[in-house]
Amino acid sequence: MTTPPQSGHEPDTHVPAEVLMTAFESPDPDADAVPSGQNKAKASGQLRDIWRRYKRNKLAVVGLVVVVFLMFLAILQPWITPYDPMEQNLLNTENPPSADHWFGTDSLGRDMFSAIIYGVRLAMIVGWSVMFLSLVVGLALGAIAGYRGGAIDSLIMRVTDIVLAFPALIGAILVVQIFGNGVWQVIIALAILSWPTAARLMRGSTLSLRESEYVEAARSIGASDTRIVTKHILPNAIAPTLIYSFSHIGVAVVAMASLAFLGIGIPADKPEWGRMIADAVPSLNVEGQAHMWVFPSLAIVVTTLAFAFVADGLRDSIDPKLR
Repeated sequence: MTTPPQSGHEPDTHVPAEVLMTAFESPDPDADAVPSGQNKAKASGQLRDIWRRYKRNKLAVVGLVVVVFLMFLAILQPWITPYDPMEQNLLNTENPPSADHWFGTDSLGRDMFSAIIYGVRLAMIVGWSVMFLSLVVGLALGAIAGYRGGAIDSLIMRVTDIVLAFPALIGAILVVQIFGNGVWQVIIALAILSWPTAARLMRGSTLSLRESEYVEAARSIGASDTRIVTKHILPNAIAPTLIYSFSHIGVAVVAMASLAFLGIGIPADKPEWGRMIADAVPSLNVEGQAHMWVFPSLAIVVTTLAFAFVADGLRDSIDPKLR
């Protein structure tokens, strides 16, 4: 027996778009009290999951330990260096490592251990500053270029092509010559040469996400471009750019040492690993004076490898494609 059709009109269940937009953009604070706690628990669980995957990479764990150790050395440098790194003693020059001078002395009688520790602090300042500046500029320009497209995208990408066309070392020398010698001048020079790659990575990630379903849904209910980029695209596209920027810390340390080796960038009154190697060049073939170039060279190698190992671990634990 068939059921006769219901008479009359069905109730109107349509919700106006204005109501949906208001609820999406300005939710009730009381309604978000419980979900906020759930979001914090979810974020905490994600961090634990990232750390669990990170620990699988033993070299990444070793690199993290070395990086933390270097950071402590940089912070404690004024209190753990036994001598003033620039104090000269012409009666105690080019001495091999001893109980008084653990890493020996250089051609001017300066304590190599104190100079190496001071170089750690300088390397951390330059490396982290270059990472931060290149990351901020690269994220901003890459997101704008990828999301807007058109003439803005073409303009930003052509600028990146021009910067990338310069060989890194020559470009750094040119920028330092324009701004002059100094720690912050070196930071600015290296950041200028580092942001284009970060911008290209961010642009590529943004291009792949700007047409995704959740971005289209946010756009359809009237979310602003700024909200879409910052709340929806950026959190999902930042991983490759963040990993590149972190791995570039070691590259910045090597670039700073290369400039100092050539006598450019870091002032002569600041101990720097590259300049220490340059000062030791006349003693390369002199027996008993290898410490003058071995220790600063090892400092560069250890620092660069440590940050490379950490970046590799971050790639394995953060990149969604490798989960």
